[in-house]
Amino acid sequence: MDDYAHTKDIEPTAENIAKAIYTVNRHAKTAPNPKFLYLLKKRALQKLLQEGKGRKVGLHFSNNPKYSQQQSDVLIEIGDYYFHLPPTKEDFEFLPHLGNLNQSYRNPKANMSLNRAKQLLQTYVGLKEKPTATKQKSHYTKPVFKRLGESYF
Repeated sequence: MDDYAHTKDIEPTAENIAKAIYTVNRHAKTAPNPKFLYLLKKRALQKLLQEGKGRKVGLHFSNNPKYSQQQSDVLIEIGDYYFHLPPTKEDFEFLPHLGNLNQSYRNPKANMSLNRAKQLLQTYVGLKEKPTATKQKSHYTKPVFKRLGESYF
């Protein structure tokens, strides 16, 4: 049986991948394992840029800079969707700085479940999620009480 049978109906077009990235990015903020979701987003955006299906528009000041220092993010356009990634040194040299983020623009809503979006992006970038180790429940051991006056040693 194919692991990706439920993603067969979704073609990996730039628009569908952009919707999947949007869905993953939205859920990553509250996910128990956000690192994997952000890695999926990063790899998918990099692959789309390499294939020429997206373009780097410019640099924006970050809304949430690390260590309260001013920081910039690269604005990437994929179809009708815009995303941010951390910049490289080359980005500072070649991309125009657009100033502050335009708060009035919002990406179009995407009706895609997180599982479907993850599966689409995983097949597109060739990345698999490692299962997280679940904690084993420790067995309860009864305390041993000594009689009054007896030593515990």
